[in-house]
Amino acid sequence: MNAAGASEFIVVANRLPVDLVVGEGGERSWKRSPGGLVTALEPMLAGRDAAWVGWPGVPDAEVPPFEQDGVSLHSVRLAADEVNQYYEGFSNATLWPLYHDVVAPPVFHRHWWHTYVRVNQRFAEAVAKVAAPGATVWVQDYQLQLVPEQLRALRPDLRIGFFLHIPFPPTELFMQLPWRSQIVRGLLGADLVGFHTPGGVRNFRWLAGRLAGDRVHGSTAGTGARPGEISYDGRSVRVGAFPISIDSAALDKLARSAPVQKRAADIRADLGNPKRVVLGVDRLDYTKGINLRLTAFHELLMDGRIDASDTVFVQLATPSRERVEHYKQMRDEIELSVGRINGEFSRVGHPAVHYLHQSLPRDELAAFFVAADVMLVTPLRDGMNLVAKEYVACKSDLTGALVLSEFAGAAGELGSSFLVNPHDLDGLKNTMYSALTMPEEEGRRRMRALRRQVLTHDVDRWARSFLAALGVPT
Repeated sequence: MNAAGASEFIVVANRLPVDLVVGEGGERSWKRSPGGLVTALEPMLAGRDAAWVGWPGVPDAEVPPFEQDGVSLHSVRLAADEVNQYYEGFSNATLWPLYHDVVAPPVFHRHWWHTYVRVNQRFAEAVAKVAAPGATVWVQDYQLQLVPEQLRALRPDLRIGFFLHIPFPPTELFMQLPWRSQIVRGLLGADLVGFHTPGGVRNFRWLAGRLAGDRVHGSTAGTGARPGEISYDGRSVRVGAFPISIDSAALDKLARSAPVQKRAADIRADLGNPKRVVLGVDRLDYTKGINLRLTAFHELLMDGRIDASDTVFVQLATPSRERVEHYKQMRDEIELSVGRINGEFSRVGHPAVHYLHQSLPRDELAAFFVAADVMLVTPLRDGMNLVAKEYVACKSDLTGALVLSEFAGAAGELGSSFLVNPHDLDGLKNTMYSALTMPEEEGRRRMRALRRQVLTHDVDRWARSFLAALGVPT
């Protein structure tokens, strides 16, 4: 902290890096937040004069500022109806499906939008109070797309970056949004707007020219890793692709550790020491394609191309948005599919599919990655998908095969995986079978190339490249 008690570098995200837990007696404690964002940003925050602004995860909670791991945490209070309308409503029933290729129909409610505007303003005001003069602010993700413009109006002295962690949709889909111009103008309040892929950059540049009207006076496309620029309101807004990654060296080290290696062996033993272990690890979400891969696995068993006596499928599904009706229905459908497969192909004590609807600690997850022969990452649409990179980081022995959806942002970097269109069920079955029956030398060649990419292009490189483009010394 400087003498004024204000921070020089602020991350603002929907959630704090820790969640507030309130016991039955009203006692409070904190636990690490789930999800990839915290993991991705932790290394970048280390050693900085940093603050994090976000919601603590509990409605109506008043939380004074506190420090955790050297970072000053500032809580934004949300009422229960605001959580329902801003987060579960506009963010996750309007923006999420729209940005994921309308895998589910987006819902456009005006009162959700008004709450989204109000909550974004509250975040902007909280950051404005925390930031030192001339501070750098890094706004994260789709829940806070209005914050850059709102914050600039409050604090024009700040340097503002924005990064979108989910896909940015094709222009034809984005144009469905009734508040499309406001969202684009909100993002243009930043000095740098970052996306995972060049496609997202192209879509946004076109929309800026179309929706920001005479306030846009031209743009440059950028080349390679160099961001392009949009001239907006007399400022230069840089726009670029920055594929996010993981702390791959740390995960590689964890996966090599004796406890994780032993746990991986125990997992295989618990599964009956099958010849092949197939693994899926996903947040329970309709974009992840879990039902499609279950159907493909089921049909491979029915076709006799694989045998449940020597090939087992483990699906880990992290709980997600449990209060939303669509997710409850999806969970029921997945559990019904698992039950059907096991009813037809399991033997006593040997299920064909092992389904765990729970969150696992990091070392346990690493053990599952080490134990798996084939990793299925088959989202219908995904901004990046860090699970694919985590699996690769854990395979130091060069075993294993990654089956990866063409529609995950990671597909642009992980070309040595088995790329697949998850909508093509026959193609998905054939690709899964190819991964399961791949010659050992081909597998080692593929995994070697994948690991070279993942270990070189880590989260530190992602953060440094973004901050360098924002003009922040790293």
